[in-house]
Amino acid sequence: MARKPATDVPKADPRTIAIQALMALVADHGWKEVELPQVAEKAGMPLSALRDLFPSKGAMLAGFGRLLDREVLDSANPDLVGEPVHERVFDLMMRRLDAMAPYKAALIEIRRAVRRDPLAAAALNRSALNSWRYLLGSCGVPVEDELGMLKIQGAVVVFARTVDTWLDDSDPGMAKTMATLERELKRGERVLGVAEDARRLTAPFRSLAQAICERAPRMRRRERAPERGEDRDDFAPAI
Repeated sequence: MARKPATDVPKADPRTIAIQALMALVADHGWKEVELPQVAEKAGMPLSALRDLFPSKGAMLAGFGRLLDREVLDSANPDLVGEPVHERVFDLMMRRLDAMAPYKAALIEIRRAVRRDPLAAAALNRSALNSWRYLLGSCGVPVEDELGMLKIQGAVVVFARTVDTWLDDSDPGMAKTMATLERELKRGERVLGVAEDARRLTAPFRSLAQAICERAPRMRRRERAPERGEDRDDFAPAI
């Protein structure tokens, strides 16, 4: 009787392997000290293969953020669906910290490097905006409305401040981290509340401005119409 072929063991995604190699090296040596050939060697792949996967360490770091996003999005808690937004976002951010925990040593080194590099900080902010667009959506926060961008950037700021505390928090219970998150969320909610009030108060003026803007081109077309008519008469064939 012929033996059945052994079931293939799924191979790890090479992108994930490269990202994890980078984070392990950064934890041991620091961000600036890690070179791309070291990452390729650690990942067990040729440098050319790494080049096909990522153009830079910064791109690998953005990929790391997407790995965390996937883990958090796949671990959504259905029991919180009916809870207030504050509780849902709090849980979301704590789950993101849980996903980051195995890489804490590397993240400490990355924070040290980013503080001295404004361009890197700006790039990380752009990547974070993409992350939190999805993460907020996963817990039912609308992000495509007029205040959507404010909500997303606000979440980035709240989480960044929380992470800053978390990286220095050695307490397994994360009391300081949770206190910072609670405080920053309430501060963000106050800012969003002011913005929402301003949006409601200015709604009539914005509607009026929109109506004027829409009416102006029509009025200009009417004003130009007789001139075009006269031009046509000038060139009309004689009857």
